[in-house]
Amino acid sequence: MTGNHRNRLPAYKRIQIEIRNHIASASLKPGDAVASERELAKTHKVSLMTARHALAGLEHEGIVERRHGAGTFVAVPRIHFNKLMSYTEQMSSRGLTPRSRVLVAKVIEGDPEVAARLGLSAASRLLKIQRLRLTGDEPFALETCYLPEADFAGLASAPLGRSSLFAILEHDFSTKLAYADEEVDATSADATVAQLLGVPRGASVLRIRQIIYSTKGKATIYGVGFYRSERHTLFIRRFR
Repeated sequence: MTGNHRNRLPAYKRIQIEIRNHIASASLKPGDAVASERELAKTHKVSLMTARHALAGLEHEGIVERRHGAGTFVAVPRIHFNKLMSYTEQMSSRGLTPRSRVLVAKVIEGDPEVAARLGLSAASRLLKIQRLRLTGDEPFALETCYLPEADFAGLASAPLGRSSLFAILEHDFSTKLAYADEEVDATSADATVAQLLGVPRGASVLRIRQIIYSTKGKATIYGVGFYRSERHTLFIRRFR
């Protein structure tokens, strides 16, 4: 990149290029501290907000990671294909406070379709957990999970409105989740979904159906989620 072209770039881009170059030349290695926002602002003669924007962009790309109270560091290179994260993990990673309202937490019977997706007999007892996901006071997702009741007795009484289901399964039931097979499509909100999500009946919503497997390869959760389509973007990276 020529000097003239580089000078025409926004200031935050110039900061990012410099940090990338340091990493590429190995003068900054994974785990090394990156200059703070104040140091970058002083060195590049920019505002603190510009320096912060530069680091935030690199963090979003997974190039650096911020540790609260410690600073910003070069991230260990990672490649995540379809990373499986709980709602709590997703919100926390964005600096948001996860909030859920438990609508249903009970044992049900006589749902052969769900039982089949979990590899169970048609008459199997299932634990149904339905939660409304919120950002602030606004709903953005309706998620329903089904689990084999025989494997998770007592789960219905867990603090499902405050805690991550993934964490509860791991800590209380020694079940660690590994991967999910997902079906993603667009559908129309029926009366119940529309009311809970605060959208007009018939509005387009994103539907994700997933079977989540444990590290032992066992189908553990069948989930169906409805998401307000204007607030969700499905990002897919393809390689040739």
